[in-house]
Amino acid sequence: MSTTPRVRPVVSPAATAKSNRHQFWIVAGALAGFAMTIALSIHGFNYYILPAKARLTFPLHQQLKPSGTLGHPIAILGGVLLCLMFLYPLRKRWKWLSKKGKTKNWLDYHILMGLTAPVLITFHSAFKLQGIAGAAYWVMLSVVASGIIGRYLYRQIPRKLGAVEMSLGEIQQQCADLSRQLHSQNLLSERDLQPLLALPSIEEVRAMPLLKALAVIIGLDLRRAFLFPRLRRKARSMAAGREDFHQVLVAVKRQASLSKDALFLSKMHRIFHMWHVIHRPFSYSLVVFGLLHISVVMYLGFY
Repeated sequence: MSTTPRVRPVVSPAATAKSNRHQFWIVAGALAGFAMTIALSIHGFNYYILPAKARLTFPLHQQLKPSGTLGHPIAILGGVLLCLMFLYPLRKRWKWLSKKGKTKNWLDYHILMGLTAPVLITFHSAFKLQGIAGAAYWVMLSVVASGIIGRYLYRQIPRKLGAVEMSLGEIQQQCADLSRQLHSQNLLSERDLQPLLALPSIEEVRAMPLLKALAVIIGLDLRRAFLFPRLRRKARSMAAGREDFHQVLVAVKRQASLSKDALFLSKMHRIFHMWHVIHRPFSYSLVVFGLLHISVVMYLGFY
């Protein structure tokens, strides 16, 4: 495969070490959260499946009830993680904080804490979800669901290595480079690539309402996830030890993703803005209900 050599950005050893350290802490945090979930599930399974009245006489009740010797520390840890999550949006407003670390790294920690905290709060509640605590819990899950959707939308906007958003011109230039790269290879034919690279016309996209555009984007991503493994198996059967096998597949996958992102970029900006408008009230409601729950618990002495 003859391709035009591309200059790759030089990454310093210090930057590589920082990136590896960040990945270590993210993986370690995810494993710790997973381990706590498994441990608490096994330890309290027989307690959590009991009806409320039967729990009162269960040996682990004083430990696993919301105000118990284990339930209360879990609540504190979950609450601290929820509070730390808000450092990510505050980072955009506080200049001194915005200079600390990369946005992508902050987002990774934000997501990790946003997934771990609800699990801890769930065990703290002992799966009793009534009253103010229940309302706060369901608002929290709404925030988590909204955050997962936001993460998906965030990934639809192409970014550079530093998480800086790419311009439409930069995306189109990369698409053109990848297109030339794919035309110069002789491993996969245009017929092979057409189902993966097929997109609606720009006129069709412009006429789409935002919700329909989002549905089409999701459909294209699901189609790519289904078609790409089949294309990879076909390419592997035809590669016969070719060194450029993986390069071709990377170019195909990148081209399918970037061409879709370029086509829907203006729509995605509007959808992402709409998501922000919806996500913020959920976040503020979580703070209000959480403080209200803590105030009531402290006032009644259930701690």
